[in-house]
Amino acid sequence: MGYFKRMILQNKDELSEVVIRNYKESDFLELIKIQEESFPPPYPSEAWWNEEQLMNHVTLFPDGALCVEVNGSLAGSMTGLLVDFNPKHPEHTWNEITDEGYIRNHNANGNTLYVVDICIRPAFRKMDLGKWLMQSMYETVVHKGLDRLLGGGRLPGYYKHAEKMSIDAYVEAVVNGEMKDPVASFLLRCGRTPVSIVADYLEDEESHNYALLMEWRNPFKAI
Repeated sequence: MGYFKRMILQNKDELSEVVIRNYKESDFLELIKIQEESFPPPYPSEAWWNEEQLMNHVTLFPDGALCVEVNGSLAGSMTGLLVDFNPKHPEHTWNEITDEGYIRNHNANGNTLYVVDICIRPAFRKMDLGKWLMQSMYETVVHKGLDRLLGGGRLPGYYKHAEKMSIDAYVEAVVNGEMKDPVASFLLRCGRTPVSIVADYLEDEESHNYALLMEWRNPFKAI
């Protein structure tokens, strides 16, 4: 059984039908276009999805391959895999834990749903679609009886402050609500909580290669 959710959400001055579902092979070309729109330079183009990666997503862990449609048009996607995470040893890179996005290391017996990627087309970013996709992944965590959802969030606002602030001070200011970061602040609004700062997580000029590892714990499980 796949995932399917239908909602009616506000889209500018009108109401739109929104569907969240598992993506499939016929969606691949449009999903790659969404990556291009969502992650423009200086984000490296080689980090956008390719068809081999997407095929692995839908065959190795289709439950972790979600997309969102607005009035029948693809507007974004979110991808995850299962890993066996030890919170006492949180250090890792994006390439290591996601197998460079190919998720061949997906562990069907893992305790954690790890977010590989989330992106929303810029034209749809005022509809809270990213938040609804995140909520759908939380539901997947509960449905599968996992411990948590986990992921490393980019810190694309850091480059503006890097000369004057350490990464620790920047993250503390964002978490305390004193500053806003395009990704970390969004994840906080989605209910994610910080775990640790990870250096050399992903080649990302804006974030100075840092990421903030953040989790959402399954409220039905004591960890």
